[in-house]
Order: sequence, then C-alpha cells, then structure tokens
Amino acid sequence: MTRLTAPSPATGDPAAAPAPAPVPAAADALGSPWPASARPGRGADLLVGGVGLAEAAERFGTPLYVLDEGEVRARARAYRRALPHAEVLYAAKAFLCSAMADWVADEGLGLDVCSAGELRLAVAAGFPARRILLHGNAKSPEELRLARRLRVGRIVIDGPAEIARLAALVAADAPQRVLVRVVPGIAAGHHAAVRTGVGGQKFGFPVRGGEAADAIARVLDQSGLELAGLHCHLGSQITEVEPYLRAVDALVRLLAEVRERHGVELDELDLGGGHGIRYLPEDAEFDLAEFAVRVADRLAVRCAEAGLEVPRLLVEPGRAIAGPAAVAVYRVLSVKRGADGHCFVAVDGGMSDNPRPALYGSPYSARLVGRRPGAGAMRADVVGRHCEAGDVLVRGVALPADLRPGGLLAVPAAGAYQLSMASGYNLVGRPAVVAVRDGRARLLIRRETVEDFRLREVGR
Repeated sequence: MTRLTAPSPATGDPAAAPAPAPVPAAADALGSPWPASARPGRGADLLVGGVGLAEAAERFGTPLYVLDEGEVRARARAYRRALPHAEVLYAAKAFLCSAMADWVADEGLGLDVCSAGELRLAVAAGFPARRILLHGNAKSPEELRLARRLRVGRIVIDGPAEIARLAALVAADAPQRVLVRVVPGIAAGHHAAVRTGVGGQKFGFPVRGGEAADAIARVLDQSGLELAGLHCHLGSQITEVEPYLRAVDALVRLLAEVRERHGVELDELDLGGGHGIRYLPEDAEFDLAEFAVRVADRLAVRCAEAGLEVPRLLVEPGRAIAGPAAVAVYRVLSVKRGADGHCFVAVDGGMSDNPRPALYGSPYSARLVGRRPGAGAMRADVVGRHCEAGDVLVRGVALPADLRPGGLLAVPAAGAYQLSMASGYNLVGRPAVVAVRDGRARLLIRRETVEDFRLREVGR
C-alpha cells in the first residue's frame, strides 16, 4: 500500500490512502490512445462504449464526436482515488457541455472555469457554484460581478487591476475567497505557446522581481478579500512530474516568505493542470500515480523544512480527463495522389473542428472503420476541407491503399481542445457530439447549421 503524506485538511493529521489507480489504458489490440472501451466490432466497425462508430456516423452524420461517458467517469474517479486529500477541479476549457458538468459533479470533482460563458453554462446545468473556481488573465468587470452574484467558491487573481476591481464588489462581512496566480519561472509543456510557468507572457505575477510578493501584500490589505493560497499553471501536455516538484519548491519558499512578512499561513496550493495524454501509441503519458506520491511527499518535506503546516493541494486536470474519452469520425471526400507519390485524403472536417495541428503541429493517428481494407498500406496526409494549406489533421499516417471517397476515418484522443477551440471558418458548422455508454448513444450537442449562422445576423 502506498501512503500519501499530505495531511487531512480537516484535522492536520497524516492520512493513509490506497495505492493510486492508474488512468485506464486502452484494451485489446487497439492500445493507446483509444478509449479503454474500444473494441473491434462486426464488419470491421470499431465499438466505443459498446456503440459502433460506423453505426453512429450513419445515424448522426459526420463529422461526429463520439464521447465515452464511462471513460470520462473512470478518469475522474482515478484522480479522486490517487489524490484523496486534494481538491480536483476539472478544467472546463478542455471541453464543456451540460452532460460533462453533470458527470464530473457526480464523480466529486470541482470545476475550473475561465469565462462568463463557462460559468453560466455550468451553473445552468446545476453545478454547485461553491465548487467552481474562476480564473483568467483578463476578467471583465461583468464577469467578476457575475461570479460574486453566483457565489463562486474561489476567484484566482491574475493581474493588478483585479485586486481593486474585485475588492470594490465585496462587502467586508461577505469576503470573497481568492488565490493569487504566481509565475514560478518553470518552463514545461509541449509548445512555446502553452508554457505559462515562465515570465514574459500574460498570466500571473512573476515570483522573480517581487511582483508576486507585492500582489499578495495588496490582497491581504483588502478586508473583503480572503487570501486562501497560491495558484500556478506551468503549461499543457506535460508528461513528466519533475516540473511540478520544482513548482512545489518555489511556491513553498513563497509561502514561507508570506508568513515571515505578514504572519499569515496560507491554506491552499493550486498546481494547476496540464497533465499530458497519448495522441500517438508511442507517446509518453502523464503518470498520475507517480505525481500523487511524489508531489505529496515533496510538499510535506518542504513544508516541514520551512516549519509550515501542509496546505491543501488543488489540481486542475482537463485534457487528462476529456482528451482520451472522445473519438472524431470523418467521412472521406476525396483521395488525391500526386505525381510525386504524395497522397492527400480529404475529409469533411478540418481545422474548424480541430485547430490544434495548425496551431501547434499536434500529431494524431487515424484508422479506417466500417470496412475491411482490400490492399496494403500507403502513407497519406489526412487534410481538412478548408481553404488553408495548413489545414492538415494527420500527417504521414498509414492508411489502406484502397481507401476511397465515402470511407470513414476515426481519430482518437479527440476530447480536449478541439471542439472547445472550434470555429465557424468557411461557415462550416461545428460537429455534433454524441455520448456513448453501455451500447447506447444519445445526442448531446446537435450539429451547427447555416441557419444558426444566419440567426446571428440582424441587418443587411
């Protein structure tokens, strides 16, 4: 049995917990990055949550996002088991709809939102506001007023203007619990655009140079603001635990400075999220069990060295819960072979529903579903339907040499930062989302149509 050394927030006593369960891995011969429920089906179909992807495509059309409810719930439970004394908040920016809010609430997770839209949707779905944390680098006065009116549990202060702005909305007898987002100077993440733990970008208060210390002092001077602790977010698609350990070291030093300067011990330490998943079978994946044990141990040791009580740990996984739970299904529109042998397989989606390859060069895999190949393999780029040379979904993937228009391609690991970042480019509507579980499929989000675009027009 592995023991987590973080103390119980209620008693301060060390508490033992069962060995953290790993996040479920895909089964049968499919392997990662497919959902754990993925199985071969009849007629070369692929079952996810007991539902055939080809069957779902025929019923609901394409492009289609098939979201495995069981996978979402299992991954949420894995976080709760691995971190029983921490607070786990699902990062809504990865993907949010009312059903997703229901599932993570049922599994005991909180919710991390970064806009009025995410906040309103969650509360409208019945998610308890006290279990919601609001952050973001440019919260509007209207968003702060909404958060106060809905009584969200915590607000993360990300810039100097927010301190006075939020304090002006709060009465001293009804304080708002806040965290201060600090930048510890630690680079982590798969792309420069998502490395948010270092200086020179728009988020938070750098520790180096004293900006974080000054912000903390200003917050403590506001009677209407209750400083609960510190927040940081290092980046995205992080597959190693070491950056989080360095963040613990930096933040505990800052906690000790706060106590020495102000005589206050802060209760919470939020390490953010960014936990990486597999997009390709050979990719590394974040080790949740290792994270749980090593971060708890490091936090306990550093706090003991500084003479501090161990603060309650908060984590904000988004991709690690939603990403592996969805599969995108596209229909092939054309197969174009160039004189140089290069092959382009064009599908009915693209960068409007998955901008990640265009933004970050993100790799994906794809496979034919619903038909057995009758020839060998070829190398091809799966490209989208948009008028952009960069609209490439999957580069250099092995596909059947007899692939033809009308075929169906399934792309795994499609649950995070695809539909949440989707656009209306070329007025191509966003795809439908279907939830699958125990052999049943139900529509969660209908397909966006041209009429939806027209309804936004108010004049000509």
